[in-house]
Amino acid sequence: MSFLLFLLLLILSSLTSHLNATTSLRIGVNLGQLGDNLPPPARSIELIRRLRAKAVKIYDANATVLSAVSGTGIRVSVMLPNQLIPSVASNQSFSDSWVSSQILPFYPKARIRYLLVGNEILSDFSISNSTWPHLVPAMANLKRSLRSHSIHNIKLGTTLAMDSLSVSFPPSAGAFRADIATSVITPLLRFLNSSKSFYFVDVYPYFPWAANPSSIDLDYALFAGNPSKYYTDPGSGLTYTNLFDQMLDAVFAAMTRLGFGQIPIFVAETGWPNNCDIDQIGANIFNAATYNRNLARRLSHKPPIGTPARPGMVIPAMIFALYNENLKGGPGTERHWGLLYPNGTRVYPVDLTGKLPDRKYPPLPAPTNNAPYKGKIWCVVDEEKGVDEKALVAALAYACGQGNGTCEGIEKGKECFRPNTVVAHASYAFNSYWQQFRYSGGTCFFGGLAVQTTKDPSYGSCKFRA
Repeated sequence: MSFLLFLLLLILSSLTSHLNATTSLRIGVNLGQLGDNLPPPARSIELIRRLRAKAVKIYDANATVLSAVSGTGIRVSVMLPNQLIPSVASNQSFSDSWVSSQILPFYPKARIRYLLVGNEILSDFSISNSTWPHLVPAMANLKRSLRSHSIHNIKLGTTLAMDSLSVSFPPSAGAFRADIATSVITPLLRFLNSSKSFYFVDVYPYFPWAANPSSIDLDYALFAGNPSKYYTDPGSGLTYTNLFDQMLDAVFAAMTRLGFGQIPIFVAETGWPNNCDIDQIGANIFNAATYNRNLARRLSHKPPIGTPARPGMVIPAMIFALYNENLKGGPGTERHWGLLYPNGTRVYPVDLTGKLPDRKYPPLPAPTNNAPYKGKIWCVVDEEKGVDEKALVAALAYACGQGNGTCEGIEKGKECFRPNTVVAHASYAFNSYWQQFRYSGGTCFFGGLAVQTTKDPSYGSCKFRA
């Protein structure tokens, strides 16, 4: 047998093993917990079952969630928090203890099938020295801990974002960042390959589209493109019908460049936001429903479609997220990825089995923000939610402590001092802060106390900057 034939058979054997492990996995959902109005875990698991999702991913090893999911048959992905990675990597006893306390009380009644070591750690440069080098050693220790209890059916991995790549376009040129390719990614891929696990990646076509709406066709990002909008990679000659496939094949190319192109991908997070701030675009119910319905049809297709570079490959995926989560910071999109509102009602109907045709769905509200808003926007106190004056005082102090002269206008004797109320002063300070920092990462949120508005809050001689 020639070496090339042997190598081909080895790759096919590896892919078949992964295929058999994932053919029964339909689309799952991510269960976030960053909300003060979310139902208890038992209710969440009931709602997941009603959605006909076959898997759930959580961002820790929450005992209440694992108790609720036990006996349901739903596959579970649990996570070791980022901050524990160095301890697990440096101490086998610590790893053993974590597995004993967090996994064993629920396994096998809870169908824990994936243990993710950290979440997007290679996107956080503040932990590059403290945590990145410990990623694979932590995975190795956890694997030993699981094996010591004869647990062999929990796959280990870690979730990475697309920013682990330095090049993603065209997809055939995909390459990992130079700062991690040799030191972190190569050992990671070696571990994943030897343990027959997956490269877990968060894939969000919304973000590249929203950053370049004039260059990327919206329908192409929503799996709804027409042939005139398809893209042909000049390097591979492959034609792409959607942005999702294009992003996945960039990852495959990057892995292939390091010699590990046979490792399958597991999409740990994907989805489309259903609402956003005024200064954001394209996050609406119509687009979110379109994306997730088309995603479900594509990934549930039999036989599997795969991607242009990996035709026929099964691609398991988790939709982010079950709920809109009102305590997530950042821009408005961060709080609006849910399939459900916190009260359990659907934001829009979606069949996660991918079987329901579009004609069977009720009409969706027309999108109103697919183009950038070009008018003036201000950031003020969200009085409709009710005013928590103690929280407002703290947020006001924070805003006034930032920037250059953020609160000069509300100093005693200045034009915006009157009315001398916490709400009025906070609105001025919120807007002053946001206008200074909105283009460098500042958000109009302030712990849920602020909201964007197109109504000019200026009055008399008090002028709010826009």
